[in-house]
Amino acid sequence: MSPTIYEQTDEIGGTWVYTDRTGTDDYGLDIHSSMYQGLRTNLPKEVMGYPDYQIQASDISYVPSEIVRNFLEQFTHKYQLKDCIKFLHYVVNIIPKRDKWQVIVNDLKKQRIKFELYDYVMVCNGHYHTPLYPTIKGANTYKGYQLHSHDYKNSYRFKDETVLIIGAGPSGMDLCHEISKVAKRVTLSHHLPETLKTLFRFNVDQKPDVKYMDERRVYFMDGSKDEYSIIFYCTGYKYAFPFLSTDCGIHVDDNYVQPLYKHCININYPSMAFIGIPYYVCAAQMCDLQARFCMKFWTGQKTLPSKHEMLTDTNQQMNERFARGYKKRQAHMMGEEQGFYYTDLAETADIEDIKPVMTLLHNESSRRFMDDLLHFRDDIFRIVDDKHFIKIN
Repeated sequence: MSPTIYEQTDEIGGTWVYTDRTGTDDYGLDIHSSMYQGLRTNLPKEVMGYPDYQIQASDISYVPSEIVRNFLEQFTHKYQLKDCIKFLHYVVNIIPKRDKWQVIVNDLKKQRIKFELYDYVMVCNGHYHTPLYPTIKGANTYKGYQLHSHDYKNSYRFKDETVLIIGAGPSGMDLCHEISKVAKRVTLSHHLPETLKTLFRFNVDQKPDVKYMDERRVYFMDGSKDEYSIIFYCTGYKYAFPFLSTDCGIHVDDNYVQPLYKHCININYPSMAFIGIPYYVCAAQMCDLQARFCMKFWTGQKTLPSKHEMLTDTNQQMNERFARGYKKRQAHMMGEEQGFYYTDLAETADIEDIKPVMTLLHNESSRRFMDDLLHFRDDIFRIVDDKHFIKIN
């Protein structure tokens, strides 16, 4: 196997690379990273490394984003991956050509289009780059300022403003706390079944979903209404693959990417795989597992099931998830169930599983995040063995 990695920027790190810029870059491409100033991880570093290379720096568990970016640089250096990376190369289109893939790529520096052929394709563009806005009646008539968390860099813009934050996922919770330090008043709107346990600052209140807007006011599902100078959307991101031709056989329906075998392999063209689609996971560990999963089949060590068998397996698993109440947009959400997914991949491909302690620590961290946003990053963890961790403060 001779790998080529196409990277549209000139740096390692993807979403972990901070830039002050919003909108587009020097080449007219959308800014990829959603990183903002002062970000610390919302997962402990102990679950964020690769199985063969851990994040060593710092005695704390929740580290600044620069630590993660440096870790990725060090990993790249250790395994001499820069020899494989073509920086400032933007993939324009990927098209199936008989038993190969034609990749059309723009060498941004030379402004030259190249046509390349490959046996296999791994799509690793992440899913925190294309903002997802909710459909709210009247949002286009609202006269106040509106922006998405993708374009958030710091809290200065919110000083002395009245702010409505829509969404209480990790970014919504985190940025609500940061913005409330400088804003006059903040409302956090969400559809979680109960009021969040976290004790926010005195100037934060919580509301249910927004029902509609007019030019000046926001109307909520509970019948209340209010006025805000800024509406801030922390509503997540779209799974977007603009470089895939329709011939690739992949489509996205409300963030459900299909048809994928084990959330990973393109069932229509099994020589294409998507790495990193599931979320609320130990990302680096899972990406490593998915890559090993693919390589087991692509190198001929194991044979993939037939198309019919893969579709049957996928439909059965997804129907079970939907029957348990998952929405289509949650098709790839793992969370508390991530361990079952890892084991399924490992047993299917006969490869080494992720250590159970990773899932246990990830789930503990997620619960702490929801219950005590203001202090959970003070936790310091240490992994004892493959199945156990301790909290040392």
